Formats: sequence, C-alpha cells, structure tokens
Amino acid sequence: MNKKKTLLTIIFLVMLIQLNHASAQFGYQAIKLKPGPHFFIDNYLIADQYMLSRTVNVPDKLPEPVITGGKDGDENFQPYMSVLKDPDTGRFRIWYNTAEWKSQSHIGYMESEDGIHWIRPHRVLKDPHEIKFGVTVLDRGKNWKEEDQRYVLAFWHSGGMMIAGSRNGLEWKMITDDVVWKHNHDINSLHWDPIRKQYLAIGSVRMEHERWAGEGTHRIPHMSVSKDLLHWEEKWPIIMAKIGAPIEKGETQFYAMSGVITRGDLLIGLVKVLRDDLNATPGKTAKEMGDMDRKAAGIGYTVLAWSRDGRTWQRDHEPFLPNDPYPDRWDHAHVWGDEQIIVGDETFIYYAGYKRGHKVARFDERQIGLFRMPRDRYVAREADINKGTLITKPLLLEGSALTVNAYVVEEMRVRLLDRDGNPLTGFGWIDIKGDAIDHPLKWKQDLNMLKGKPVRLEFQLRDAQLFGFDLHK
Repeated sequence: MNKKKTLLTIIFLVMLIQLNHASAQFGYQAIKLKPGPHFFIDNYLIADQYMLSRTVNVPDKLPEPVITGGKDGDENFQPYMSVLKDPDTGRFRIWYNTAEWKSQSHIGYMESEDGIHWIRPHRVLKDPHEIKFGVTVLDRGKNWKEEDQRYVLAFWHSGGMMIAGSRNGLEWKMITDDVVWKHNHDINSLHWDPIRKQYLAIGSVRMEHERWAGEGTHRIPHMSVSKDLLHWEEKWPIIMAKIGAPIEKGETQFYAMSGVITRGDLLIGLVKVLRDDLNATPGKTAKEMGDMDRKAAGIGYTVLAWSRDGRTWQRDHEPFLPNDPYPDRWDHAHVWGDEQIIVGDETFIYYAGYKRGHKVARFDERQIGLFRMPRDRYVAREADINKGTLITKPLLLEGSALTVNAYVVEEMRVRLLDRDGNPLTGFGWIDIKGDAIDHPLKWKQDLNMLKGKPVRLEFQLRDAQLFGFDLHK
C-alpha cells in the first residue's frame, strides 16, 4: 500500500512539473510587435531557451582618437558630446566641450563627411550662457514651428540643466535663463523619446546609498520626463548600485548615463561606470600622477542599459565598452560611451578615452574615440559546438516580412509555430547561413495571412550568434 502511494505521488509530481513547464512555455499573453528591430537583449521575447549563452557583443574600436585633446589638438576635455547627421548636407556634426580655464567649458564644433575624419581646425562657438559641463544637442527637424529653436542645447550650470535654442546649431540663444531641471551634481544629458513623444533628462545626483553605508554620498543617475522642455516631473533614480553584483566591487559609482538611442520598442543607453578606488597605473598614487590628493585616480568603462517603458531601466554588469588593457594606450584608464548614431548598416558609438585616470591631465589627455559594430548587435544568444534552441513567446506580427540579424559559422534555422508550439504548415524550417544583419526569411505561405494570429519563432543554432530580427511593413 505504501509503495502504491509512493508511486502515485511520484506520478503526480512528474505531471505537476510537466504542467508547470507547459504553463511557463505556453501560458504567455501574445506580444504585439510593430515594424522595426526586435532584440534578445533581455528575456522579454523569450519563452524558452536551451544550450545558449547571453553574450555582450563588444564592438570594434578605431585604434586612434577621432577628436584629440590639448591645446595642440582639438581641445576636447570632457566625456560629453553630441553627434548628428545633417539631413540636408549629409554631413556629420559634432559638438563637444573645450575649456579655457578650469571652471568654464565652451562648445567645440566640427563637421565630417564620414563621421571618422573631421574637417579642421575646430571652431569654438559663442557661449549662450556660462557653461560648466555638458553639451547635448537635439535636432527637432527643419519643419519645427519655431525656426530659431529647431536645435536645442542642454548643459549643466548653477545646480541643474539649462537649455538654449538655435536655428542652425551654431548661434545659440537661451530659451530661458532659469534652470529648467534641478539636480545637485554637474552632469546631465537630454534625449527625445519618439515612442512616448516626450523629452528625457538624465542627470547625476549625489546621494547616500546602502552600497556605501557610512562612506558619504556617491553618484546615482536620476531621470525625469517633459513634454515641453520647461516643465519636468519630479526626478527618480534609474541606475542603482547592487550589493553583491558581479565584478562591481570596491567604490563602484555610476558617473552618468547618456547616448540614448531608440531601436524598435527599446531605448538603449550607455552607463559610465567609475571605479574610483583603482589606479590605471599601478604603484603610483593619484597625486603622483598629477591628480587630486588621493590614493587612486580611477578607471572607467561603459555598460549597456535599456528601457521598454521609457521610465525604468535594466542594465548589464559586464563591460560593453571596456577600457584598453595596454598601459601605453590613450584610452587605457577610461572608456566612457556618450553618443550613438545609426550609419547605414552600422552603429557608431562615440566615447571619451582617458589615458591615466579620472582627473589626471584632464585638459590634455581626454580624447574622443569611435567604436563601430554591425547595426543593432548589442547582445547575442550564442551557441557553441552544441546545438541550442530559442522559442519566443506568442507574437502578433504587424508586418509582411521578417529578416534575422545573425552571425552563423556552422548552422542556424528558424520556423514558425502556433501559440501552442505546433509547427505551422507552410512556415517550416529555413536555413540561415553566413553573417548578415538582415537574413531574409521567405516561406511558402505569405506572412500576411498570420496577422492577428499569435505565432512563435523557433530558432535552432550551433556555433552561431543570434542578435534579433526585424519586422518589415
């Protein structure tokens, strides 16, 4: 009798496990996907995956800076910049901080045909106001109703963010002489969220946190939103230190977040991580290297952050833009990403590189470099020599064609399933080969016939990287 009860209990537990697995895999509500890129940067679209690792994809870096520091160069001295591509001329335009003396920044400006080689000499634009730090420029389009405010400039001064407007991005005039968004540290950036049609302000706030209990205040990025640039919601913290987070030990701070770009239904930003307790040059104190009177000069790197609602953010711990490991390199101490721009089939990521530390020779050794990667390749779901599988949650595809962003060495294939995980007739396996950001998927049946019907994508891959897919109109 006891053996029979035991057997029934085991059978019940097995059935319960199977039911829970089925519920986890197939109990999701359908996610409506609009045309555009969709990423596997997090698990939002994923119902199940086997034998796959999540890999942060470090882009390729140009070996030398594109904008130099110091009086004999382009005079960059801050890790803040804006890069836009002019819709009329096709030229790239860059705005960055220069300085004549330690408590005042100015706006350096140059143009380029390719975003890499800049036409010199640089210009120093006339200040619309005293500028402490920062230079974020937004282009609101040539049809903007107030022509002299087509371009918007945001910078930090007097305890918060201030804004100016311009017809051409060269001559600036204050929109208001007041601080429009107050925060207590000297870094902020301004961004446009086209999904929710609102502005985002991200600024550094010095505050206490349990991660550094008893050690005073540290830098915590905060955010606010506005519809008109003048009236802002109360700010809230978005990037917080985590006790026990991997690799984040010692005095890990978050200097700022910027470079926010909209891709599909995601906002993707760049977080400047600062380890102010470490030296890029071992054996020397910060003071010996010309920094402040402290033991360490600090090292810095950049991690990814992303938001699906325009308010809350997730982030990585692993570096997306790591500082260069070689001590003689110009970006050995810091690599702080600050701007992203789509250039054809690539993503350009501009960053500030420091050679020896946070405050070491800051008027000479802070320079701007460039990472390049195939478009939208932030994070991969990667399979090694063992075959891996990824199955999405139910999706409502509001489009007529699909392409896949993938790098395939050995094999990858994809098919469509119904909501319950059954193969769909006419949408069977398609092989994907080689390296492309837009592998086309062409089935026997027309994708339009699935509109309004929840479907799943199933990928199988071996020795390959899957970054995401694009849904086309």
